[in-house]
Amino acid sequence: MSVSAQPTPYPLLPLLGRGLAAGGIAGLASGLFALLLAEPLMDRAIRLEEKRSAAEAATAHAGASHSGHSHAAEAEELFSRGTQHLGLVVTAVVAGLAIGVFFTLAHALVHRSAPRDDGRGWQRAMGLAGAGFLALSLLPALRYPANPPGVGDGGTVTERQGLWLAALVIGVLGTVLAHQVHQRLGQAGHGLPVRQSGAAAAVVATLAALFLLPDNPDAVPVPATLLWDFRMLSLGGQVVLWGVLGAVFAAPSLRRQRSAPREQSAASAP
Repeated sequence: MSVSAQPTPYPLLPLLGRGLAAGGIAGLASGLFALLLAEPLMDRAIRLEEKRSAAEAATAHAGASHSGHSHAAEAEELFSRGTQHLGLVVTAVVAGLAIGVFFTLAHALVHRSAPRDDGRGWQRAMGLAGAGFLALSLLPALRYPANPPGVGDGGTVTERQGLWLAALVIGVLGTVLAHQVHQRLGQAGHGLPVRQSGAAAAVVATLAALFLLPDNPDAVPVPATLLWDFRMLSLGGQVVLWGVLGAVFAAPSLRRQRSAPREQSAASAP
C-alpha cells in the first residue's frame, strides 16, 4: 500500500531556528556598521544640535546667568554616549531576531511547495531578502529619509510615526503587487523582459503612491553634507541587514548543494 502524503518541503521549526540565527547575525552586523560608520555622524549632529540649543537658550536668557546654568544642567544626558552605543547594538540584534522570524514565515509561505534540494535555495533566500529591503527599507526611505537624532518636534511624533507606518504598508503592498505581476505574466507565457518590465512598472506605481503622502512636518536644521552622509549610511545599514540575513539563511542550502555531487560520487564508487 503506497502512502500518498509527502513530508512538508520546509519544516517550520528547523527553519525558524535558522531564521533566528540569520536575523541575530544580520542585526549584529548592521549594529556594528552603524556603530563604526554612522555613530560618528550622529555625534556630529548631536553637537550641532547642542550648539543650536545653547545659542537659542543664550538669546532667550541673555543676562540671566543663573537661569543659563540651570538650563545647562537640565540638558545633561540621562545616558552616556557609551551606554547609548551599546544600546544601539543590542537594539539592532533584537530587531534582527524579530525580522528573522518574519523572514522565515514569509519564506515558508512563498516557497511552501518548492523542493528543498533543487539547488535554488540561495536564489530564493536572496530574492526574498531583496524584496524585504525594497518593501521595508528602500521604498519608505525614498519618501521619508532617515534624519539624525534630535531632529523633529516632539509634538509631531505621532504624525511622523503614522506617516512612516503608511509608507511601510504601501511599500509591502507594492512589492507584493510587483511579485504577482511578474508571476502572472510568466504564467501567461511572456518572456523575462516583459515580466521584469511589468514588475518595474508596479514598483514605479508604488513610488508614485508613496509621494501622495504628506511631507515630513518638521524642518531638518542640519548641514546638507552631513544629512546626506547620514541618510546614505542609514540606508547602507539596511543593505547590510538584509544582505547578511539572506546570505546566512541560505548558507545551509548552499552547503547541501555543494556537498551533493561529492555524496553522489561516493555512493556510485565501487
